[in-house]
Amino acid sequence: MSRWSRLKVPVAVIAVAGIFGGAVVAPLAMPSAPADAESMAFQQRIHQEFVPSEAPEADLVYAEVPAELSQDEQQRVKAEEAAAAAKKAAEASSPAKTAAGAPPRYTGGGSPAEWMAAAGIAESDWGYVDYIASKESGWNPNATNASSGACGLIQANPCSKVPGSGYNPVDNLRWANGYAVGRYGSWAGAYAFWTSNHWW
Repeated sequence: MSRWSRLKVPVAVIAVAGIFGGAVVAPLAMPSAPADAESMAFQQRIHQEFVPSEAPEADLVYAEVPAELSQDEQQRVKAEEAAAAAKKAAEASSPAKTAAGAPPRYTGGGSPAEWMAAAGIAESDWGYVDYIASKESGWNPNATNASSGACGLIQANPCSKVPGSGYNPVDNLRWANGYAVGRYGSWAGAYAFWTSNHWW
């Protein structure tokens, strides 16, 4: 047997192993694809530390008013506005009570991710919460609707609906979690409603 005949089999085995080994190792050695821009923006938004604004007028938001509401929703909105107006009138007649009864603005820190976790919202729902909170308040715990007086991250109207303080982000999100699940069945349901109606 020639020297070449004896070397043919081991050389072939090494060549085949090299080809298959490279095919298996190559994908693992390649750098991972960069995360898409939307996912990166979401991660940045929910981990950004909150810094309170110096000027109270910077906290005012102007909500888009939906063009067409069902009759039931029109009645609900009118009832909430009437209750808020009555409360405002009662507070105006008692200046000492107004100062004491107004919820304090949020001056603490934290990030949306920390607030959602503290409020007990499942991480799988954070994308839905982020979408709604971004639209409602831009993740500003001190956001106040200039016309209705709705307050906080999720714009509770009236602000007194929120147990604790409407401006405290964790209190606001706890209340919103109950509202989303109670009214829409889940955060996914609340998100679907918001995207169709531009309010919730």
